[in-house]
Amino acid sequence: MKEVNKNLNLSVVKAFKLLDVYLNNKEAWGVRELAKKTGYNKTTTYRLLSTLESLDIVQKNDDDKYILGLKLFELGNLVSVHKSLRNFSRIPLENIAKEIKETVHFGVLRNNKVLYLNKAESELGLKVSTQIGSYQQAYCSALGKVLLAFSSKKQISDYLKNVKLDAYTSNTITRPEALLIELEQIRKKEYALDMEELEVGLICIAIPVFNKNKDVVAGISVSGPSSRFKPENVQSYLAIIRKGALEIENHVHDYS
Repeated sequence: MKEVNKNLNLSVVKAFKLLDVYLNNKEAWGVRELAKKTGYNKTTTYRLLSTLESLDIVQKNDDDKYILGLKLFELGNLVSVHKSLRNFSRIPLENIAKEIKETVHFGVLRNNKVLYLNKAESELGLKVSTQIGSYQQAYCSALGKVLLAFSSKKQISDYLKNVKLDAYTSNTITRPEALLIELEQIRKKEYALDMEELEVGLICIAIPVFNKNKDVVAGISVSGPSSRFKPENVQSYLAIIRKGALEIENHVHDYS
């Protein structure tokens, strides 16, 4: 277990642990729910929430539950790289969604997980319950695997040391050796598939987005139901996704 730095302000640490709960793809939380999730007592949880509310970091909704406030949105928009990537990716992602008629995600690898920077949905496609700004496991998602595949050997080694490969479905890769083989294959062919590894009934295909130095800065994935997925369509899907990736790469050629 990581030792807590004695110079840290524990109230701030507790406040951020509370905010981390919102990464679980749920918008609104009650005091009791947050207390249970963090392990804090109700009094401590309420005190933290009251302080955060006064700073506009959280706010109450109509159901008297707490949601994230505008202050975090303002601060988040100051992160220029992610903001730029999100802006540049919007139209290309929408075009991919229209052509393939499925949900499209755009993300980066952060803190050993996929961070979703953008998302585009097709009216005809499967609605995937993900949110921009939320995180997803990397080892069992197409987007995560393609990002891991183009990471350095040290980054991959550190990832395997720090992340437990739990099974989400019977198709999830849970052995480090098997994942390494998978990542090597992905690196060679420059795309990844998630064959119901994260969720039963969900298939995903993902490719990397490069900068001018041929470093991977992000990834694009398309998600759809297994009932509509046809292996013979992979190459046509890839052609459409790569066209969108090239549009983004033309904007981020100066990003390194």
